[in-house]
Amino acid sequence: MAKSLTAGDLRLEDEDTLVQKLKEAKEELFNLRFQAATGQLESHGRLRAVRREIARIYTVMRERELGIVTVEKETSDG
Repeated sequence: MAKSLTAGDLRLEDEDTLVQKLKEAKEELFNLRFQAATGQLESHGRLRAVRREIARIYTVMRERELGIVTVEKETSDG
């Protein structure tokens, strides 16, 4: 998963992409937690970063659900 996902970047993505990124982030978080439990984790800061990415994705999804922010598609004027 790409590092340093911003809410602005996520707002440009469609719903399916957000769901996929959420799935990947949760999978990565699971793996990081497993590494931490077995003492193999080298980057403890990555745990925090992944949790924040998940929170950002949920926030963007909720904003759309409430109608606070809508998906703006780029249109090309021919």
